[in-house]
Amino acid sequence: MSKVVSLGIHIVDVLGRPVASVPPGQGLALLDLIRFTVAGTAAGTSIDMAKLGLEVLTMGAIGRDEIGDFLIATMQRFGVNTDNLVRKANAQTSCTMLPIRPNGERPALHVIGANGELTIDDINLDAIAQANYLHVGGAPLMRKFDGKPASQVLKFAQEKGVVTTFDLLGLPQPNLAEIIEICLPYIDFFMPNFEESQMICGLSEVEEILGYFLDRGARHVVLRLGEKGSVIAWQENGSVKQIKVPAFEVPVVDSTGCGDGYNAGFIKGLSLKWDLEQCGRLGSACGGLVIQGLGSDAGIEDFEQVLEFARTAQIKA
Repeated sequence: MSKVVSLGIHIVDVLGRPVASVPPGQGLALLDLIRFTVAGTAAGTSIDMAKLGLEVLTMGAIGRDEIGDFLIATMQRFGVNTDNLVRKANAQTSCTMLPIRPNGERPALHVIGANGELTIDDINLDAIAQANYLHVGGAPLMRKFDGKPASQVLKFAQEKGVVTTFDLLGLPQPNLAEIIEICLPYIDFFMPNFEESQMICGLSEVEEILGYFLDRGARHVVLRLGEKGSVIAWQENGSVKQIKVPAFEVPVVDSTGCGDGYNAGFIKGLSLKWDLEQCGRLGSACGGLVIQGLGSDAGIEDFEQVLEFARTAQIKA
């Protein structure tokens, strides 16, 4: 079984749906469902990968609070190794309130909390050296780890023969390009969505975006395009090669965690030595399942269920 270290942000989400509008003053709105889930570009991906049968060890920072207790208990229930989560006394466990709109959109109210306190000294490099894959997720919410410290950990992993993957969150800030670009030479698979990639490079055309990140060192770019599917690109003999993978035709409930699901499926495909198109198709299947439920842990049950979905679900035109 392949071993994956998933390093980065850990969040507890509070989700409610459907929220068409927020009542004025102290008004009351009745919802169909409210859920508490473990999410985040590292934690959410960890849970999905564990469901798919990977051995997952998660790394990050949480608070010494009851929210952190919930996060650990939930991840352990899914089979994720939480021994390398550090608990910070000076910050709460990160949380997000997500009022899910009827069309599946998800505005967010977020507390950075302990994610902002993660440092390179919190990272177990020995555990990373023993892994097959290192997935880093969460820039730019890890203010003490983003940029140079993250690049050092990624470089260490590559030197140890560990395959590196990287995802982020779409939060505009002045130094976003800087903290991403310093990492690119040590990333085997850079995995942003289209909006996140635009925030970094300021470009609007897919081919330009792919070239931008490949020219700055990423070995592959896996660009998620929402309902338009995804594109996997790499450089070969001086030109950019790419594979386009369609999305699946599914009912949209909540888009929270779809990217995490895609990434988990893609990494699972890599662990099976599948070709890149198969990896992308498995990622799309995972994302297509997640979007049909409420929360980042929805939809995916196990590897066999995802395979059956990928085999039988309708491809989006």
